[in-house]
Amino acid sequence: MTDLYALLWQPFADFAFMRHALVGCFALALGCAPIGLLLVLRRMSLMGDAMSHAILPGAAIAFIAYGLSLVALSIGGLIAGLVVVLLAGAVTRLTELKEDASFAAFYLLSLATGVLLVSKWGSNVDLMHILFGTVLAVDDAALLLVAGIATFTLTVLAIFYRPLVIESFDPEFMRAVGGRGALAHFAFLILVVLNLVAGFQALGTLMAVGLMMLPATSARLWTDNLPKLCVAALVLALLSGYIGLLISYHGNLPSGPSIILTAGLGYIGSLLFGSRGGLVWRLLKLRHLEA
Repeated sequence: MTDLYALLWQPFADFAFMRHALVGCFALALGCAPIGLLLVLRRMSLMGDAMSHAILPGAAIAFIAYGLSLVALSIGGLIAGLVVVLLAGAVTRLTELKEDASFAAFYLLSLATGVLLVSKWGSNVDLMHILFGTVLAVDDAALLLVAGIATFTLTVLAIFYRPLVIESFDPEFMRAVGGRGALAHFAFLILVVLNLVAGFQALGTLMAVGLMMLPATSARLWTDNLPKLCVAALVLALLSGYIGLLISYHGNLPSGPSIILTAGLGYIGSLLFGSRGGLVWRLLKLRHLEA
């Protein structure tokens, strides 16, 4: 029993930085899991990755001007993300390009610009901090920011729940009945940017999207029921944060990659054993039909 306690809880009981990291991961999971699920349902998974890089130039400029200031980095990343959202939306409406293509173009430009700025006026350590984050260095101010964004996200999702869900499954119907599809879509994109800014504080720009997309993608392999999908994605995100931190502590490994790789193992397990499309179940069904 003592060994089990030492394995599963003692790191959080003994060290405040581990408790801060755990609370931060849980707050991120609350906001990121439902956003990632909606991205999956809308077939916009790669857009989340694009947006995670879109915040990099704003964060880089804020870093050059103010250093590793939580407020400055958050505001800079938020402004850059919203600019990319607006520009990509304008390009989609004014040209023949689809939304995913315009986001991909701006994502590449943003990533290259951000890396160039930090490399020119910072150091390799600064670049690693911005790209990969430092979840074990999350302080009270960062926790308040992440928790505030998670609370705001859940509130907005509750307000726009019906139009967001309808648009995810049938956007043409939403436009036909004169629903608030455009408003809901724009509000959703803002939530994506906000949660990536929150994730950026802990996991960096390159991996913030991991906690958003991997649990949501894994949940899709277990159920088709929307409430159950939300619960499954949230549980997987919470477990990824908790188990990833334990692996990081006991194995003396980087915390951010440990969390994302844990979520990745959850995805592989779901891909193999998921009850709605898992490879093992598919093979069993095929053998049953052959018999």
